[in-house]
Amino acid sequence: MIEKLLEHAEEFENRTLSHMSTSDRVAASREVKKLILDINEVYKESKDPNLMDTMKRLTEKKKKIEKRIKGTPLV
Repeated sequence: MIEKLLEHAEEFENRTLSHMSTSDRVAASREVKKLILDINEVYKESKDPNLMDTMKRLTEKKKKIEKRIKGTPLV
């Protein structure tokens, strides 16, 4: 199971996020959120530092996606 999660995480990290529609970005954000939570459940039991590093990288990617979804404020 761990291998499958890490494989999916690596595939997501290598995915290009340019030229995506807003609905694609929302779907990608939800997908990475679920992936982070699944890895976190495994991390709670194993305390593997590699899992924590993977979650951190995925969280950074998720923040970039969500920043793009929200856009710039119209002040």
